[in-house]
Amino acid sequence: MGKGYADGPAGEELLAAQERGDHLAQAVAPPPRKMVWGSTKDDPTPHVLGEVGDVDQDELFESGQAWGLYVAVEVVDR
Repeated sequence: MGKGYADGPAGEELLAAQERGDHLAQAVAPPPRKMVWGSTKDDPTPHVLGEVGDVDQDELFESGQAWGLYVAVEVVDR
């Protein structure tokens, strides 16, 4: 005698999914971004100045446009 939902096509698909490893699939997360933080004359509290590569930290510091520079990793949640 059958046991209901666990038998038939639904049960077979569940077993096939387990064999394929569907339960092991990981969601693809976007890579973390490195952001340059620092202070400026307009805003003396530390704030984001831009992404590493888009902002030249050395130039900002040497010109006196920004100080207290540091890089922090920003993790994007999607």
